[in-house]
Amino acid sequence: MPQTLPEPLPPIVLAFAASDPTGGAGIQADIMTLSSMGCHPLSVITAITVQDTSGVEDVLPIDADWIADQARALLEDIPVAAFKLGMLGSVEAIAAIAEIISDYPGIPLIFDPVLASGRGDQFANEDMVDAMLELLLPQTTIITPNSLEARRLALEDESERDEPDLPECARRLIIAGCEFVLITGTHENTEQVVNTLYGERGMVRSDKWQRLAGSYHGSGCTLASAIAANLAHGLDIVEAVKDAQDYTWQALAAGFRPGMGQYLPDRFFWAREIAEDQGD
Repeated sequence: MPQTLPEPLPPIVLAFAASDPTGGAGIQADIMTLSSMGCHPLSVITAITVQDTSGVEDVLPIDADWIADQARALLEDIPVAAFKLGMLGSVEAIAAIAEIISDYPGIPLIFDPVLASGRGDQFANEDMVDAMLELLLPQTTIITPNSLEARRLALEDESERDEPDLPECARRLIIAGCEFVLITGTHENTEQVVNTLYGERGMVRSDKWQRLAGSYHGSGCTLASAIAANLAHGLDIVEAVKDAQDYTWQALAAGFRPGMGQYLPDRFFWAREIAEDQGD
């Protein structure tokens, strides 16, 4: 009998992130976004949270050895096309993840530096920020901070009198080692949301998006995971960023409010559109 050729694998992305029981952000957001965009997600849990759509009540970081064991077991078995990092939980976890990723220098790393929740709950102390800058940025293909996170990451000294502007923040983060910086402008006082991609030579592209009403939970996770999916599919960085922004905006525009707090992105908006068309 003729031998049956194996089916081609979908692009596989390994996400490191905390669990969010609302499904709005964290590893659940990564899994839904990656799946929606045609990838197969692998997941390593870095922390467990107690939260609802209004905010985070408690965080339990996972032991760094458990994080390393989760990742090693997967990577020794399954080839991955991209890494995506979200909330990491502890300095020890950051060090463990950095050591693991260093064994795979050819795989793109997308880093969403989750430093605080939308309500302001802090997820990263200064030691963790320092570890991110020292251990992860030199291995990062693209980091996707919002403007608040960019300013905090780029602050060189607590005594620095004036906050650096966003182009200077990007410049400092690139000097720290990452290839590209995408700074999102949701928190800026602008009529439209302006997201700007920077590279070694400065601004690469700037995109403006209609500012939607309401407050959303998980937009940053969605955007970073969408970029990871696009890079895993083989897009170059500029096209990956452009397409990921469009996907994220559509997910937010189709968002819903299941509880008493923030809206959640609808990451399968396209599937519901198809279902609605078929029902007509």
